[in-house]
Amino acid sequence: MSPVYDRVALIGLGLIASSMFWAIKRAGLAGEVTGYARSEATRDTARRIGLCDRVCDTAQEAVEGADLVVLCVPVGAMESVAKDIASSLKPGATVTDVGSVKRHVIQAVGPHIPEGVHFIPAHPLAGTEHSGPESGFAELFDNRWCLLVPAEGSDVNAIAGLRALWEGMGANVDEMDADHHDLVLAVTSHAPHLIAYTMVGVADDLRRVTDSEVIKYSAAGFRDFTRIAASDPTMWRDVFLTNKDATLEILGRFTEELFALQRAIRTGDGDQLFDYFTRTRAIRRGIIDAGQDTDAPDFGRSKSNP
Repeated sequence: MSPVYDRVALIGLGLIASSMFWAIKRAGLAGEVTGYARSEATRDTARRIGLCDRVCDTAQEAVEGADLVVLCVPVGAMESVAKDIASSLKPGATVTDVGSVKRHVIQAVGPHIPEGVHFIPAHPLAGTEHSGPESGFAELFDNRWCLLVPAEGSDVNAIAGLRALWEGMGANVDEMDADHHDLVLAVTSHAPHLIAYTMVGVADDLRRVTDSEVIKYSAAGFRDFTRIAASDPTMWRDVFLTNKDATLEILGRFTEELFALQRAIRTGDGDQLFDYFTRTRAIRRGIIDAGQDTDAPDFGRSKSNP
């Protein structure tokens, strides 16, 4: 495949950025990929494993001459990064991001993008519970979705270029309004992560009763359900603080459903429980049928089975 961009700059070198680099190299989508991470230790690791063609010691150096700049930092850090790189951005370049929240990112980053530079927010719906530069792999985005959230009047060529990059990395691409994106992700990602963290917290509280049994005897249900609670705490702190309204709305609906099930259990209403579980099982099977997960025990997220 011919390159989409001559130079791509990755700001932040965690799971998504490292996977982007390997996916870009796999398909030959860029002539050069530069990278920057705030932590010197992360930059050293990136150099050691060959992550990026050139790892820079400043964000400004990384973005100089880049046709595409990808902000791969936690949502809460994006505004400060945008301020830092603004004066170094190449005229005509595209700036994008991979954040899980879109309205806040638009409000935080947008005002710092210079005239003549295109800002096209994006969100790849792919990931694992692992983080850091060594966690990435080229297949992460294969057959996953990437949502582009361009503002009205955005440059059509900038959108087309970013779409081509994500499709070249193996993703399916769609466009979505920022507020609708944040509501959808509150259902499909944000609330489930919070519930998983909460369940682990409950297990931790019970250690005084069960000693180490919760961990020692973790069956598939607890293990699989709480897998995502191993995700990066900084990223998820920022997600919940910046997508507060949508997450609280979905948590309210979740609480109502939970109370209904609690009542069915208390009153012995087996029919309601059976009907509810039948309906929700069909939804879960639909996710597998749509190719967005597998029934394998590793959820299809190992490097050998993306």
